[in-house]
Amino acid sequence: MSLIKEMASYMEIYQAVILGILQGLTEFLPVSSSGHLVLGQLFFGITESSLAFNISVHMGTLGAVALVYFADIRGMVLSVLSGMAKTIKRQPVAFESDAHLKLAVFIMAGSVPTALIGMGLKKFEDVLFTSGLLVGAMLLVTGTILWISRGFYRTEKTGTPLDLKRSLIIGVSQGLAVIPGISRAGTTIACGMFCGLDRQTAARFSFILSIPAILGAQLISILESLDQGVQFDAVVIYGTLTAFVSGLMALKLLIKLVHAGKFHLFAPYCWVLGILVVLSTII
Repeated sequence: MSLIKEMASYMEIYQAVILGILQGLTEFLPVSSSGHLVLGQLFFGITESSLAFNISVHMGTLGAVALVYFADIRGMVLSVLSGMAKTIKRQPVAFESDAHLKLAVFIMAGSVPTALIGMGLKKFEDVLFTSGLLVGAMLLVTGTILWISRGFYRTEKTGTPLDLKRSLIIGVSQGLAVIPGISRAGTTIACGMFCGLDRQTAARFSFILSIPAILGAQLISILESLDQGVQFDAVVIYGTLTAFVSGLMALKLLIKLVHAGKFHLFAPYCWVLGILVVLSTII
């Protein structure tokens, strides 16, 4: 029995739909999708390892990112292939003048610290994905990060260019967002703005950077369960589809809010929810 099948056997279809919608809405809104998934599973009394189901619904939101940023993804793939062909032919590669090639290199660079931190934290997944107190505390951290970011809004005219150093720093922040309660979108976008990027560039890089992270996590999950056979049932399928639809709506909404300079307005929600969660676990 695969990890996904094992997780699904403890979940009803209606619960998967609700958690899928929850994942889609919170993946792109800066309120921590993993934290909300843990809280949702605790609410439903689902206490088995949730990592596989978490990854599966993340694949649904990955589809939303791929759809919205399809032009960038296509441009990066073509630029990388063109660059490889020129390298083989020993022709010069115009790195500085190829925006998509530069973006692809920065995405790959930012994915390295994410992968290293993610693998390091994986050994603690049983604790990370079952502790309501941890989620509550990290939601308070997320809210604080979002609130601080209000002083770092920049436009394309005042922001600094994305480079290798900033890509690595943002990649580190994405790796730390494996901890439930730390918003991946909120942390990476805020980190980009802290590094001097304009808010549009920070959001674009954040969402595209999530693609290799989600794909890598899914690949690891599948490889780890190959000897037992990977089986996808209705619970996983419904959760993934609802995550895709709700994620698409949430992504478009957050892009508008970031561009409008209202990103930090999610901080009070994180603080209130975090306090409620912490109090509910200690009282």
